[in-house]
Amino acid sequence: MSTVPSGPAASEKLDGGVLKIAGVVVLGLVMSILDITVVSVALPTFTTEFDTSLATAAWTMTGYTLALATVIPITGWAADRFGTKRLYMMALVLFVAGSVLCSFAWDINSLIGFRVLQGLGGGMLMPLGMTIMTRAAGPQRVGRVMAVLGVPMLLGPIGGPILGGWLIEEVSWQWIFLINVPLGILALIFAAVVLPKDAPSPSESFDFVGMLLMSPGLALFLFGVSSIPEEGTVAAPRVLIPAAIGVVLIVAFVWHAFRPRHPLVDLRLFKNKQLSVATITMFLFGVAFFGAMLLIPTYFLQIRGESTLHAGLLVAPQGLGAMLTMPIAGRLVDRIGPGKIVLTGMILILGGMGVLTQIESTTSYPVLLGALFVMGLGMGATMMPTMTAAMQTLTDHMIARGSTLLNIVQQVASSIGSAIMSVVLTNQITGSELAGPAIAAQSDPAIAAQLPPGVMEKGLAEAAEGFGATFVLAFVLIIATFVAALFLPRKKAPVATDGEERAPVLVH
Repeated sequence: MSTVPSGPAASEKLDGGVLKIAGVVVLGLVMSILDITVVSVALPTFTTEFDTSLATAAWTMTGYTLALATVIPITGWAADRFGTKRLYMMALVLFVAGSVLCSFAWDINSLIGFRVLQGLGGGMLMPLGMTIMTRAAGPQRVGRVMAVLGVPMLLGPIGGPILGGWLIEEVSWQWIFLINVPLGILALIFAAVVLPKDAPSPSESFDFVGMLLMSPGLALFLFGVSSIPEEGTVAAPRVLIPAAIGVVLIVAFVWHAFRPRHPLVDLRLFKNKQLSVATITMFLFGVAFFGAMLLIPTYFLQIRGESTLHAGLLVAPQGLGAMLTMPIAGRLVDRIGPGKIVLTGMILILGGMGVLTQIESTTSYPVLLGALFVMGLGMGATMMPTMTAAMQTLTDHMIARGSTLLNIVQQVASSIGSAIMSVVLTNQITGSELAGPAIAAQSDPAIAAQLPPGVMEKGLAEAAEGFGATFVLAFVLIIATFVAALFLPRKKAPVATDGEERAPVLVH
């Protein structure tokens, strides 16, 4: 039975029942997204605690990402087969169990293994959260739903470094995982009480061939891409071999996906032109924006010598800007369509990113924080409205498959963006003889004492130029995203009803 509201009420603001469901979903998503950013600031601690290299410690993040990539493709089918409520609660249990085990890790290998278990749970939370919220609110209010789901995406980058830095400095590294236990238990209780019973569709067959192609293909591709920063080149065997195998498996899946009636990932959704344009826009945006955003805290840490906690606080204006525009954009998208909103957001991002292309080692903090705030305003009007453009044309039956597809695209885009920006920045810095020693001296007073006068200042200036050059690449990619966003509908499109398939038409 559909839970999509109908009639005039469907176009009004989110009611109390929907807001309760939103609270449950947001709690779970905050927990999983915070975990990613919290662990990112703990990598130096892991290298010391487990006497390992930074490259090996980074597998605590890569393993989590690969687990996400493996489980996301099957989430759409599982949601239809077993019901979103039961699957969401199972994902919470897996995530919390993985968190507890991570806190008891005895070496780096056990920690990586337990992070994979966490990723199996965490990978299902976002697509399931999107499905639950969209079904509860109905496609007429999907813009406001996406604004609510954007809250965890904002809190993660802001709160993760701050929370992680504080827990590691004041308590212990184990608590970056144990903090998930009370949050997870609370989310589990609320999910059991608040989430409505849904009607799964056990008649749908499982696409085993699709799973054997898509899940390992996506994981191998992302493994290769994630290895680029460590290897420093795309031509390394560790990058090329798994990425090439992954691409072959994904291409084979694309060929296979149009054969079964219920494929693992439904590529037939791309017949919907609005969804196709929104997906392309979201992919380009993910590569450009999420890749570039990794550079901001790195700049504060390496060039300005800030602590992890301070770096996290300095990134906060971006989140504050997004918090201002995201709820407004969500309401406007439901009324006037996503096109004008997204294009406005892109212009704001280009303005802020333009400032960062001129970044120097001595750029004043008011200028930097102002640029981040403007970019945040743009992000709030871009990211979730683009997802809205994709989701608002789907019928109730297709929502789970659509959210799965979007999450795969987002995961691939952010991984590619992070790899590209990391390699470009690394090549820029290694091209300078002074940049590397200067960055090392920022975190080690002994190295700083050995450098001749003026070398550190000159080296940091050259390193900052490398950051600026990398932001130029991100700026160009945002322009490409702007071009794609020109094809988003600039008027509110009719919303599909149950049993009705959206016509593949764009409204301009």
